[in-house]
Amino acid sequence: MTFVSYEDFGAIGDGIADDQEAIIAAHEYANTRGLPIRTKPTAEYYIGGGALTAVIKTDTDWSTTRFVIDDRGVEDFATPCFLVPRISEPQEFSLESLEKNQTKLEFYPKTTSYILVSNSKEKKFIRYGLNPSPGEDTTDCFLVDPDGSILSPIDWNYDHVTEAVTWPLESETLTIQGGIFTTIANQAKSVYNYNSRGIDIGRSNTTIDGLSHCVIAEGSTGSPYRGFLSAEKCANIRFQNCFSTGHKIYTTIGRANLPVKMGSYDLHANQVINLTLENCRMNHIDDKTRWGVFASNFCKNIRVENCHLSRIDAHMGVSGTYIIRNTQLGHQGINAIGKGSILLENVRLKSRSFLRFREDYGSTWEGRVIIRGCTWIVDPEDGPATPEMERESHLIFGSNSGNHDFGYPCSMPERVEIEDLDIDDRFCPDDWPIFLFSRPYEGANPSPEQAYPYELPKTVGLRNVRIGSGKFLRVCSDERIFESTEIHRL
Repeated sequence: MTFVSYEDFGAIGDGIADDQEAIIAAHEYANTRGLPIRTKPTAEYYIGGGALTAVIKTDTDWSTTRFVIDDRGVEDFATPCFLVPRISEPQEFSLESLEKNQTKLEFYPKTTSYILVSNSKEKKFIRYGLNPSPGEDTTDCFLVDPDGSILSPIDWNYDHVTEAVTWPLESETLTIQGGIFTTIANQAKSVYNYNSRGIDIGRSNTTIDGLSHCVIAEGSTGSPYRGFLSAEKCANIRFQNCFSTGHKIYTTIGRANLPVKMGSYDLHANQVINLTLENCRMNHIDDKTRWGVFASNFCKNIRVENCHLSRIDAHMGVSGTYIIRNTQLGHQGINAIGKGSILLENVRLKSRSFLRFREDYGSTWEGRVIIRGCTWIVDPEDGPATPEMERESHLIFGSNSGNHDFGYPCSMPERVEIEDLDIDDRFCPDDWPIFLFSRPYEGANPSPEQAYPYELPKTVGLRNVRIGSGKFLRVCSDERIFESTEIHRL
């Protein structure tokens, strides 16, 4: 036997019989013998609501096989249908402290390893707004070579490390290719109860290639989805040539006891180092009834190439490099907070703002931003930035009153470089102003009461910035705010 099929273990493949147990058995057999999985291209496998997971440890070719995942009457929404696990279990080790941007560690693994550290005594990302939170433990994920070299940046200072764990990166790439998935959406009550009925990935060096996912039968209520493809605590992950679906937006009551829209995603990453999305696509990127398709937390080095998606969002921070190239994005655009460098090159985007630094986490970016060869189609119908800015648009949006402790100092990028930018304002009224920056706080200067000052950019360079109507790109609705910023129009 050179490969394993689901039919070898009793799968019917008629789209009616529940084939999940046969799928699980086939993968168990393939895993113990190191054999790849190949499925029948014309089959359609139905996966019912049982709390069952197929574990994938070998290359899998789903070809043009169809899968139907029925999320009506599910036993446990937190149980994934498929899991790509890491090979090794985490091992604890002793680490007393860490310094921001530290480059060496007195820890010498046998092979390049993933390390996760945390300090439970200090909180970051203390969220503000309709969904306030007390914050998250200070945490970092990074890679270490056998000589102790740290291969990805350390984001914070750690006077105390309460937990440090490590596991080696898998030496070979596991590839899952093909597969046409349809999820029959849940009809649950619209509350924050994130569903994980997809493919969870915990193994480093994993590629998902050519997978398609559609969602049908969304009703008047529904719980949100964390992500059909969801990678967590791993490195070197590639989603390529994939098709995703935007999920219907449902509303619930947030932690502030006010109505709030719930995010529901098809692509998700948490504590992933070196994440690549290449040639990933979806339909209807400007459909405002659908939530933005991608979200990430605590990641390092995100690269997006040749994609067509409704949103790219670094939710609770990205560090290192955040690169988006040759990509078209829709109504929820580009969102970020974090540190390092942002490069937006040949990006076409239709949204109210071109680049938005999330105000619920302080609108902070420590580092620089480069925008080069891009097109921004200004959409005045894309919800108000804030009530006081509801009739204006901003190339770069940031808002921070200086009166909330997010757990870290907050700032706009130190350096901003913009070159060859076309701003298409054909959909805007004649009196609709377009600004380089939003007004970050009320008044020309931070108020004396600001307990947590918000730092502004030091330098901005503008070259070949064109607005279709011939309007002039003003700096801000109150330009006194940016008097100390050096702005060079070249």
